Amino acid sequence: MYAKPAGREVLQNEEVCLIRYKTVPGDTQKNWVESDFYHICLPEKHFLLGYKVAGYCDLRFGYNRQLYFGGNIGYRVEEPFRGHHLAEKATRLLLEKAKEAGMPYVIITCNPDNLPSRRTLERLGGDLLEIVDLPPDNDMYQRGERQKCIFHYPLQEGAVRMLLADSEHESFPEPELFVPRAE
Repeated sequence: MYAKPAGREVLQNEEVCLIRYKTVPGDTQKNWVESDFYHICLPEKHFLLGYKVAGYCDLRFGYNRQLYFGGNIGYRVEEPFRGHHLAEKATRLLLEKAKEAGMPYVIITCNPDNLPSRRTLERLGGDLLEIVDLPPDNDMYQRGERQKCIFHYPLQEGAVRMLLADSEHESFPEPELFVPRAE
């Protein structure tokens, strides 16, 4: 599959190209925050077809209880393209985008048994806050997942990380909703 950047936001360096294919607005009724979705593409552009799509990633602009478990950044690299650190390279671009948008920190999570993803998050330099049991009301729990590694990445000087109120994750101190800067 190929993606063309015509009129779309492109985040790029010499190693990877991200082409935004959709933005989903926040919905306070559903507890969703605004999110940008990108194709992860190889940096070489075919003159007719565009960029070869190697995976997908997204950046979620905000903080709430669900995002503590699901993270502000998600990624998936398709099987034929794994082993080239594309998730790490794409995430580095998204971390810069989050910083430019004024986010003080980012949370990224992975399943404890997903060793390639866990190594990616470690290479990115995040702090492993905890390995947490998912609460039964969480959509990932309902899909069969039971635990998450929670990594914290400060983006601004003096950023205070989001913390859960207690070890049982019963209550959550809701921070002010972060609103991304208009482009």
